[in-house]
Amino acid sequence: MKTSLLPSVFGNGEKTPLAFRSLHNEIDRVFNEFRDVFPSFNTEDESVGNGQIVPKIDVSETGKIVKVAAELPGVDDGDIDVSVAGNVLTLKGEKATSREENEKDFKLVERSYGSFSRTLPFSFEIDPKSVKAAFKNGVLEIEIEKPPEVVEKTKKIEISKAA
Repeated sequence: MKTSLLPSVFGNGEKTPLAFRSLHNEIDRVFNEFRDVFPSFNTEDESVGNGQIVPKIDVSETGKIVKVAAELPGVDDGDIDVSVAGNVLTLKGEKATSREENEKDFKLVERSYGSFSRTLPFSFEIDPKSVKAAFKNGVLEIEIEKPPEVVEKTKKIEISKAA
């Protein structure tokens, strides 16, 4: 079941007057039908909207390396651009798909296009020579070596139990 896109002024349940409950349900039904007809407006899919792809990104860190993993299903590796400028890592790309069906009684042509750009600022200057990127099975993995001065400044702080 799809969730309501409208907040209820009167709350949910028996306290809501029947007329408002009925109106609320009807508006939800219209929005749900709209999302079924136009999936790109589907608010439950955060990765695509209005031609803009928003890839999910995971960032993890070890003592000497920062790892970035970006989910880019359906994107070709030739359509991805990774760049570094100062302390900023930028991922850009495009995804284009097309499908055509010719049957006796109908012709269906679907095309979709989306682009993405994610910018990740770091607390240190990135040496472009220290960056490695690999793309496999729709996942872009980037490893960035931290500069020695950043590694040396990082100190683990012990946490004691409060009294």
